[in-house]
Amino acid sequence: MENLKRLPQLKKLATAPTNAFWQYDAAALADGAIPKKYKELMAIAVALTTQCTYCIEVHKQSALAAGATEEEFAETIHIAAALRAGAAVTHGTHLLRDTE
Repeated sequence: MENLKRLPQLKKLATAPTNAFWQYDAAALADGAIPKKYKELMAIAVALTTQCTYCIEVHKQSALAAGATEEEFAETIHIAAALRAGAAVTHGTHLLRDTE
């Protein structure tokens, strides 16, 4: 998390794209047809599958602020695990021969 303190340096070096990214990020995660809490839980599931520790922590804090519970975190963990495992199983079919 210490490296996140360098984000202002990125903004200084590339102001327009950095600002555009943060505006997009805020818009994507704002309340909408899908409530903020659920968007944050989705973000955690994605972060777990991409294994981004920064995203996991940032979205955990945002999810807590939006009212997420530990039970919801536990289910989110299993959703991410099931999707990763499912991808391994379905992509594993590339190793098999057609039997028809």
